[in-house]
Amino acid sequence: MPSFMEQVKSVAFHTLGCKLNFSETSTLSRLLEQDGFVKKDFEETADVYVINTCSVTDNADKECRMLVRRIQRRAPGSMVVITGCYAQLKPQEIANIEGVDLVLGAAEKFNITEHLKNLTKGDSAKICSCDIEDVNTFHASYSVNDRTRTFLKVQDGCDYTCSFCTIPMARGKSRSDSVANVVTQVQQLAANGVKEIVLTGVNLGDFGKGFEGGKKREESFFELAKALDEVEGISRYRISSIEPNLLSDEIIEFVAQSKRFMPHFHIPLQSGSNEILGRMRRRYRRELYAEKVALIKSIMPHCAIGVDVIVGFPSESDEHFKETYDFLHNLDVSYLHVFTYSERANTAALDIKPVVPVPVRQERNKLLRNLSHKKQQYFNEQHLNQTRKVLFESLGKDGMMEGYTDNYIKVTTPFRKEWHNQLIDWELR
Repeated sequence: MPSFMEQVKSVAFHTLGCKLNFSETSTLSRLLEQDGFVKKDFEETADVYVINTCSVTDNADKECRMLVRRIQRRAPGSMVVITGCYAQLKPQEIANIEGVDLVLGAAEKFNITEHLKNLTKGDSAKICSCDIEDVNTFHASYSVNDRTRTFLKVQDGCDYTCSFCTIPMARGKSRSDSVANVVTQVQQLAANGVKEIVLTGVNLGDFGKGFEGGKKREESFFELAKALDEVEGISRYRISSIEPNLLSDEIIEFVAQSKRFMPHFHIPLQSGSNEILGRMRRRYRRELYAEKVALIKSIMPHCAIGVDVIVGFPSESDEHFKETYDFLHNLDVSYLHVFTYSERANTAALDIKPVVPVPVRQERNKLLRNLSHKKQQYFNEQHLNQTRKVLFESLGKDGMMEGYTDNYIKVTTPFRKEWHNQLIDWELR
């Protein structure tokens, strides 16, 4: 009887969570396609379904379980593989979900082809995982063909101990690719027609840690940025997210005069209250954050600045939240990504009291999302009647196409094939 791998013809993927996960899913897809798999849409019937999970919020866990149930109804004979952060943190919990065949932890996800060879449908779920302390290798990943903008993973893991976060437990210690390897990858992406690269990582500003030939490697994100700026063929780079304490003045000043790095920063804040920042174990105070924003705006008034913020962290009083709201209201930033705090197992935040009631968390989320909408509108209005370059992506809904200016203002227009993946001068209206 032929092995499962010899029979298998198709695979479908679904990604939950961050840009880093999208880059890794794309790489897993290429690995399996090289082994003869045909990629299918997740809504189609496939021989194997791979779900790359997140575990930043409780919703991501619930969504994973919901997706498995959907596969069970549509294709009960198909193999279901779960990988990603949720798989590393709670492998046994996932293995107990009816329909799951294989659980791949952080060290094993890129060996997916080998694991599939030894898989038989109907056996109890196989768990391939290890202690996160043993995960110390870096696997380069990037998304391509999925979208105009390519997410390129250059760093993984985190050495920080924020009290609300499970990512260090899910992804391990901070480690990176080398500058030389990233440059080579970028040259290949440029040769494939990629115009924009989003540099991604768990803690991107911590880029540079790693081992090469048994020796410790020490490079920096600033060195990486300078090297990438010289690569011909790439029109745009974006920095996906960078901690305020790692966003050095020299990086800001470099982006201001760069040929290819866009005037766009995404800087996590999490709280505008120094008291709450301390309980979160963040490595800065709000004064530093305000200084970074002021420097960016003084030399790049047109720069877009995005902010991550968490509402409802344990012990966040009405006064603490007002501090955050007022701080953000007065800050010259362009948009907010608002997260409602959710309890995560084995995090220090579970010991912080009092707990904020869920309806209060939801109300605070709504207030900040409304503020974000106003911030985005104000930022967009500041650029009306300006002509800026827009990189247009592929066909969207209802015959429209979308693109972004250099400073991340979204533009929608009727689809024109000749504009796809092209930089077009666009007057903002």
